[in-house]
Amino acid sequence: MAQLNYHHLRYFWAIAHQRSLTKAAQHLHVSQSALSIQLRQLEERLGQQLFERRNRQLVLTEAGRIALAYADSIFQAGEELIGTLRHQAPRRRQVLRVGSVATLSRNFQLQLLRPLIGRPEVELVLHSGTQRELLAQLAAHTLDLVLSNQPAPRDAATGWHSHLLAQQSASLVAPAALGSGRLRFPEALRELPVVLPGTASSLRAAFDLALDQAGIRPQVLAEVDDMAMLRLMARESAALTLLPPVVVRDELKSGVLVERCRIAQMQESFYAISPSRRFPNPLVRELLAKPLTMRARR
Repeated sequence: MAQLNYHHLRYFWAIAHQRSLTKAAQHLHVSQSALSIQLRQLEERLGQQLFERRNRQLVLTEAGRIALAYADSIFQAGEELIGTLRHQAPRRRQVLRVGSVATLSRNFQLQLLRPLIGRPEVELVLHSGTQRELLAQLAAHTLDLVLSNQPAPRDAATGWHSHLLAQQSASLVAPAALGSGRLRFPEALRELPVVLPGTASSLRAAFDLALDQAGIRPQVLAEVDDMAMLRLMARESAALTLLPPVVVRDELKSGVLVERCRIAQMQESFYAISPSRRFPNPLVRELLAKPLTMRARR
């Protein structure tokens, strides 16, 4: 059985964190050529390429990301050994890096990730951005999972897997002070103003189509891309707001907002997008293996 040379692993670990052979060689006080030889010997021992060059920069491969995670754990374990003997608390944790699009409900994200929150051995790193930005990070192995309300485009080059986690009908909600009577859709939009999600939202596309077919031009007070801001607008504006009820779950429960109309034909979908990898993060498997219930219900 091949034995791991921890001296080689330490050199790889330095290169990965310095992101440069030159800087790592300077840090370790060795020549760049000697460092390259040590790295090549480690790759031969592991049977995997750990770096690739992109635009004159060293970028970790998928195998390199896995190796770095283990190297971090190994060298942290050495620090913990010292810390334990000195009566210091251990620090080693498993990391899950999650990206979420701005148009996705924060409440839904919280419900999905709640099983991992507060676990001492787990560190969550959360990023927000556009789906395009987040998928680029997923391809670069800097994210383990992307949460979105749209599936990822799938092709031979990327091989994304879009896991449908839940769906929820859209609603028109309004402050309780404006009344609680049920409204008819889309007829109510002939007279009442509305706050809408941005044009990037799948709900917005369905809404625009329905009103166009009904010949209704609504009075749009605001268009909001960010779901957290849409939630605030629903509470503060004297208008109807189109959104999935999970976004304002707490406001509906407390009575601050009321659901004036449930639009069954408009569905918001919640996806977890993962790459096709030989070495998936076990925390991703744990999240996706849980029974799929309607986490987005009020």
